[in-house]
Amino acid sequence: VLSHLVALRPLRERLMSLLLNSNSFTIIRDDAFAGLFHLEYLFIEGNKIETISRNAFRGLRDLTHLSLANNNIKALPRDIFSDLDSLIELDLRGNKFECDCKAKWLFLWLKMTNSTVSDVLCIGPAEYQDKKLNDVTSFDYECTTTDFVVHQILPYQSVSVDAFNSKNDVYVAIAQPSMENCMVLEWDHIEMNFRSYDNITGQSIVGCKAILIDDQVFVVVAQLFGGSHIYKYDESWTKFVKFQDIEVSRISKPNDIELFQIDSEKFFVIADSSKAGLSTIYKWNNKGFYSYQSLHEWFRDTDAEFVDIDGKSHLILSSRSQVPIILQWNKNSKKFVPHSEIPNMEDVLAVKSFRMQNSLYITLTRFIGDSRVMKWNSKQFVEIQALPSRGAMTLQPFSFKNNHYLALGSDYTFSQIYQWDNEKNLFRIFKEIYVQAPRSFTAVSTDRRDFFFASSFKGNTQIFEHIIVDLSL
Repeated sequence: VLSHLVALRPLRERLMSLLLNSNSFTIIRDDAFAGLFHLEYLFIEGNKIETISRNAFRGLRDLTHLSLANNNIKALPRDIFSDLDSLIELDLRGNKFECDCKAKWLFLWLKMTNSTVSDVLCIGPAEYQDKKLNDVTSFDYECTTTDFVVHQILPYQSVSVDAFNSKNDVYVAIAQPSMENCMVLEWDHIEMNFRSYDNITGQSIVGCKAILIDDQVFVVVAQLFGGSHIYKYDESWTKFVKFQDIEVSRISKPNDIELFQIDSEKFFVIADSSKAGLSTIYKWNNKGFYSYQSLHEWFRDTDAEFVDIDGKSHLILSSRSQVPIILQWNKNSKKFVPHSEIPNMEDVLAVKSFRMQNSLYITLTRFIGDSRVMKWNSKQFVEIQALPSRGAMTLQPFSFKNNHYLALGSDYTFSQIYQWDNEKNLFRIFKEIYVQAPRSFTAVSTDRRDFFFASSFKGNTQIFEHIIVDLSL
């Protein structure tokens, strides 16, 4: 019928009413009514229409009455009525719509349009079956999801990334053992990416950790050879310069650096993974950092995590030679003392803490066997979930916009991002990403955008952006 109208150009241009009822149409394609500039009444009732293209009614600016009644329409494309400037009446009776995210735009349009529209009935989801679309309570939560997309690739290997803020700018310090660098990047507010800012050279650097004290910025640089050092940003030189050395006799094979503060006093601890080394706490004394407490010998610590448990300061040390131990701060001696342990958790590489809904959780990374998620129950940490993690070197919790995630990095397979499921109260697999030999995941937020850095021991360092996806589009 429509093809015949093309041949009848003079008639087509004067046509004001068109009835296409009781046929067997199943689809209406883009520009199906092109050239019918003066069409006012269009009735396509009692057909088998299932699909209508977004631009099907393009150009029908004089159309006042449109009926799509009694078809098999379950969804309409977004903005399908945007060209119908003169529309007075729309009839959608006899169709059963899926009132899910694809109907969100129609739900909003019905509330805004001045046209008279028949009731739009829902066939699903189950909670809205046989109800009117106008009665749907909200699409806000159901119609958005999140995703992680590659934002920037840094063409070098790395083993750790630390983010810090200074003078309203965001920086990251990246440890690059193969290049013998601690690369400092700055967020470029114009180019919207991370650019090189400074470079601290060393020998087999395995960790770079920034410490901000008043207006001063320090970076602890942990090295496998040549001792570890602390650098300070020099305003006059506009670069980091060596500030002090860290005793070689205590730190032999640094594996992790953790910062913390107790009663306005600033500390950092270096976990040492060699038999000859000592995991050691250092304290700021207004002139520099000095050795404050050696924790224990011969345990080959791989990670230290500072945790506030019920208002008290604790350190959790993980080790290749024993289960994780919990040390508690003694207010009298002002030292950490043994408190408890996490039983039946041998060969834990790292412990990371996080909070959700005012509850304290920890993750335990294991290279062999399952990694664990545990929750504090006011007396001890109890397991809530086991995650298969053969070959895992890192399990990092992080949160963006009330979305809670775990990034599990494996040397043997794809790295997995888990997302917390509020209904099931556990983490479910959300996305897989490919990172060669991942060693750390670090969350960074700037300019109302959220990123996480994925360091790689054998490939490029990748920066992923966390985005909100509108499923109604």
